[in-house]
Amino acid sequence: MPKVAFHTLGCKVNHYETEGIWRMFMEHGYERVDFDRQSDVYVINTCTVTNTGDKKSRQIIRRAVRKNPEAIICVTGCYAQTSPGEIMEIPGVDIVVGTQNRKKMIEYIEEHQKTREPINGVSNIMKNRVFEEMDVPQFSDRTRASLKIQEGCNNFCTFCIIPWSRGLLRSRDPENVLKQAQQLVDAGYKEIVLTGIHTAGYGEDMPDYNFAKLLQELESKVQGLKRIRISSIEASQITDEVIQVLDQSEKIVRHLHIPLQSGSDTVLDRMRRKYTSAFYKEKIDKIKQALPRLAITSDVIVGFPGETEEEFMETYNFVKEIGYSELHVFPFSRRTGTPAARMDNQVEEAEKNNRVQRMIDLSNQLAEQYASTFDQEVLEVIPEEHGETDANTLIGYSDNYLKIQFSGPTNLIGKVVKVKLTKPGYPVNNGNFVRIIDDAVTPL
Repeated sequence: MPKVAFHTLGCKVNHYETEGIWRMFMEHGYERVDFDRQSDVYVINTCTVTNTGDKKSRQIIRRAVRKNPEAIICVTGCYAQTSPGEIMEIPGVDIVVGTQNRKKMIEYIEEHQKTREPINGVSNIMKNRVFEEMDVPQFSDRTRASLKIQEGCNNFCTFCIIPWSRGLLRSRDPENVLKQAQQLVDAGYKEIVLTGIHTAGYGEDMPDYNFAKLLQELESKVQGLKRIRISSIEASQITDEVIQVLDQSEKIVRHLHIPLQSGSDTVLDRMRRKYTSAFYKEKIDKIKQALPRLAITSDVIVGFPGETEEEFMETYNFVKEIGYSELHVFPFSRRTGTPAARMDNQVEEAEKNNRVQRMIDLSNQLAEQYASTFDQEVLEVIPEEHGETDANTLIGYSDNYLKIQFSGPTNLIGKVVKVKLTKPGYPVNNGNFVRIIDDAVTPL
């Protein structure tokens, strides 16, 4: 039986797609082995969101070549899409497939086995208007299942390379989304995370269907689904219709990730983000009315070209005003090929790092404040793993994305349980197990 090993860099979408690629190999009689083991085929799913992503991808490719010089090295993902030539120049690389036509990977491998010639299977992503179907009816190692619903992005923010690696927005057929959601629930998953490159842009390329309708149908048509989590939603996508669906839903969790990037209007303009801080605030206020005590997480980039101390403080104060439950803070990173990399007035590294630290300190403070409002309350948690040192400690996330550890037996993993939060904190809260509210089968 031929062996295949995978290494995935980057985002949740890449991890999802690796699972989809693994299903194809499995159906062709392959056995999956750990990436550090000897394998006949190595598949590296690359990331290109920063220059560091490219560099890490190259390191992993070289590691696979060293591991087994006789193996077939197959490189896919975003870096493969944007720089296939660069990857083909790495000695030992046999096949490059970008972020589409992954279905042809096995065919390319068989062709390469006959000819021993390298194959570049990358084509122009900008011409693609069709979502590439990849079924993932279950995952190798997770209790939360991702469900990819769309691909690509039409925004072209000045700091971002992703439209060039993923192409323009295209949505998955709603019937296929619902079918796969049902498969995941049937495999034992209680929570589904809707994911994509521009997730809530789903349906923008369809005449009479949209994200709000998809949410409604997932709720009403998928039997046995307990939780729906949206991996990310832009402020501009929080329409009144979406708010109404969130308000009426029994299954959409009290947690939304709403990227901000900056709270300064002048910086937002340079980033080519399509909203002002006032527009963003108005959407947040509306959504908080529909979902009181909602956890809102976000992304913030500090040290964007030309960012002054005043502009940074505008973001700092805006973040405080919104009251996020957690932030992902990134120092601006010059991504070759983007307009922002060529802008004047790049911020000094030392200043960038100083601002990152201040923003992280604020995020930690806000996270603790949010968690403390749930002190002594009973929350619904799906335990996902054991504590590192104690097998009797379980760790999972509440519906509003608080990480909670508590004592309990292993057979609770993957089930929905009630836990009383006894000691709020960040990054982890402590709680006491109350009871199971769901005793269906756990995923394998």
